[in-house]
Amino acid sequence: MTNYDVAIVGLGPTGATLANLLGQCGVNVLVLEREAAAYHLPRAIHFDGEIMRILQWIGVAEEIEPLTALHPGMQFVDRDGRLLLDWPRPQGVGPQGWRTNYRFHQPDLERLLRARADALKTVSILNQCEVVTVEDKGDHVDIRYKDLVDQQTHDVSAEYVVGCDGARSVVRGCMQTDMEDLGFHERWLVIDVILNQEKPELGDHSIQYCVPERPATYVRGPGMRRRWEITVLDDEDAEDISSPDSVWRLLSQWLTPEEAVLERSAVYVFHSLLAQKWRKGRLFLAGDSCHQTPPFMGQGMCAGLRDAANLYWKLAAACRSPDDDANRLLDTYESERKPNAREYIETAIRLGGLINTAGTENALRAAIPNPGGGTHMKSIAPPLGPGLGRGPSAGKLFGQPMLDDGRKLDEAYTHGFIAISQSELAAAIAVPHEIPIITTDKAPAAAQHLDALDAKAVVLRPDRYVLAGANSAEELDDLLAYAASISVAQPALT
Repeated sequence: MTNYDVAIVGLGPTGATLANLLGQCGVNVLVLEREAAAYHLPRAIHFDGEIMRILQWIGVAEEIEPLTALHPGMQFVDRDGRLLLDWPRPQGVGPQGWRTNYRFHQPDLERLLRARADALKTVSILNQCEVVTVEDKGDHVDIRYKDLVDQQTHDVSAEYVVGCDGARSVVRGCMQTDMEDLGFHERWLVIDVILNQEKPELGDHSIQYCVPERPATYVRGPGMRRRWEITVLDDEDAEDISSPDSVWRLLSQWLTPEEAVLERSAVYVFHSLLAQKWRKGRLFLAGDSCHQTPPFMGQGMCAGLRDAANLYWKLAAACRSPDDDANRLLDTYESERKPNAREYIETAIRLGGLINTAGTENALRAAIPNPGGGTHMKSIAPPLGPGLGRGPSAGKLFGQPMLDDGRKLDEAYTHGFIAISQSELAAAIAVPHEIPIITTDKAPAAAQHLDALDAKAVVLRPDRYVLAGANSAEELDDLLAYAASISVAQPALT
């Protein structure tokens, strides 16, 4: 029986990201995907600067960036088009070394992720293979899958299995863990069109139409792609309302059939669910298999890629040193990621409630202060939950400053722990440490990131979240020793 370090079930964006990151660390990976190819129609349409930074590690950021569209922000308007709430997004390069937000076409991203994973020597991808059973044997996991081409069943084993297999996750079923219901379940009609020519009056902003009897969302995609999401009423039939005649009737205030090609129309139920367990022994969940969110924050796919970034280096470390310390390290995956995902979902639910009920002035004033005069909402980026690290800065995402040689920080340092320190503090370190120290002399912009955390130095994990901060040479010495005691995944030598 063939044995792998990690088996990933599902090759969507989360599974492909995890496969790439593990493969770069020299981990022997098997990916089992039920479908023959990536889904060809639009799905996710937004990701943020943190996600672009993860794509940078994989090596596809510069390829996907020209295929994206600018995202100036979100506006909430009433039935008469009056601006109720403005949520602008910063433009230009943000703290992660990339723009703060992007609009994209998911098939473009999946094509790039799959091509990168295919090129890695330690990653094996089997398409049209359906997982039948996953059984944790204590010291390994047995996996049985069916080849959907020849209908033959096969058995393999892995040290760990990660279910990135979506809302109907087979791995989650094998783990026998339930989903916590956070209370949001609504049917929405999702309409994707491709414009025949430019229609500038639609605008570049995402627009939430706060009309209680029929809330709707408009989103600009890259190129000529545009999307509308429109509430489906209780007495409406999903098949009828998604028919071309119904779709063009609903779009009539914005668009005519002569102005665009209808690419897709489908009714989806937007859920708010969170798996009770994200880990059971050697089995893990990531992406939609362990969390589902309404789309109003644009964080569904983003959450899955954050899962992969948190989990990959912990799995790589456990594969290198399968001891009790590695097991405790893996325990921090759920404790760190679950509260973060929950906060994003709860924020999306609140935004959904605002869209559904803010059709009256009183309801709007109850939801936010000063609703009429250019009210702004700040970006929401919750820290990780409790896990690794210590002190008030632990679990916060650190920015990506430029180095003095013109490279971004993560271009020079990938997949390992690093320290960022004021130059004077680093010079006072008593003994050398194995963890690289990048000083503010070498990365001047790092000083701003340190100031934001009220720290003179920090140690960053491989996912670039803060392990802890320090304000003296003694504290930094102690922190570097603490970080060195944690098994660290290093990149494969290629």
